[in-house]
Amino acid sequence: MRNRYLDLLRFLAIVRVVVYHVTGWATLTLVFPAMSVMFALAGSLMAASLTRSGPAAVGRRLRRLLPSLWVLAVVFVPAMLFTGLPLSPRVLLWLFPIADPPANHWGALALSIIWYLRDYLWFVFASPIAFWLFRRAPLPTLLAPYLLLVTIEVGIYPAPPVLREFGLYFGAWLLGFAHHAGMLRRLSGWLLYPSALALAVAGGVWIVGHPGPRGYDLNDNHLGNALWSAAFILIVLGRAPAGIAWLSRSRLADRAVTVLNRRALTVYLWHMPFVVALTPLVDVVGWSHQDPVGLAIRVLLVFALVGLVTLAVGWVEDVAARRRPELIPGGSTGPARAPDAAEPCVEADAGSPARSRAGSGGRVTDRAAVPAQRAAEEPASIDLNAG
Repeated sequence: MRNRYLDLLRFLAIVRVVVYHVTGWATLTLVFPAMSVMFALAGSLMAASLTRSGPAAVGRRLRRLLPSLWVLAVVFVPAMLFTGLPLSPRVLLWLFPIADPPANHWGALALSIIWYLRDYLWFVFASPIAFWLFRRAPLPTLLAPYLLLVTIEVGIYPAPPVLREFGLYFGAWLLGFAHHAGMLRRLSGWLLYPSALALAVAGGVWIVGHPGPRGYDLNDNHLGNALWSAAFILIVLGRAPAGIAWLSRSRLADRAVTVLNRRALTVYLWHMPFVVALTPLVDVVGWSHQDPVGLAIRVLLVFALVGLVTLAVGWVEDVAARRRPELIPGGSTGPARAPDAAEPCVEADAGSPARSRAGSGGRVTDRAAVPAQRAAEEPASIDLNAG
């Protein structure tokens, strides 16, 4: 049985990412830190996969993640080669992006969202060891990425970028481990709410004291982002409702959540090229970023174009998940196939299966004795590292 609340969180996260990349509104990052939420959901699902299958879950997760990237690469890599990208062995990183794959001038903007897959791969590879440590020492393991990030941000340890990413987003991933294990649900309100408040205050103070080029945009502030996002995750996962029956009462809303979950990876990978392609409309049509009508039209155009691409290639996610391919997901009336627990967080079928729900809401399946973007498009520029 799927956890529709997690499906709804993922739906909101994807929509927020797309709207942010079109509008550049920094406030959206504070209201809903979408990338950290997606990494937390991914961590919860990875923990469920490791509990069920052990290290074999790594291979299945890669199987779910990479085919949609390859479809994108088949279209854009030849286009970049024809427009100035040098042919070198690094082009193979488009098959397996453990580092940033090469891109030319326009590809660096349109495909900058690949950073998410790069981090995701590293987190998947690190998960078997991290899960082993978490089951034996949950609290120190949870704190380790945040302590690493503090040492980097205050200048004690000048770490390479990959370790800074671990400090920022692997902490959210490990909070997903805690969600799967039931730790967050079991926290009493007397502990959970003050902890979340303390993290939010600390993150807010750091953000205000260290504003970035766009002001108080979380994507410009790693430590503030990590602390603020941790507070948000503690609340939305630690006090997750048992169910959201109201969603099923709206057929349109229920279907929209299903479709975007089943095609979330496709939407995420393809939306940024359309954001970049539509940017010249600001000058041609005269839409400024302060024009709400113009922004609304651009958001709708991006979703419409992504919808067309999703109709064309979104079925690849079904094939990767070993589901029967569907043009528009959620329309089958036949018996549902049990979801594969080894699915990436941004993927469509990433709602918690029964086993992972047990880990977060009922019987703890983990045998451990644990406590019961960035590619933001802006008026004059596009940030390659925002989400």
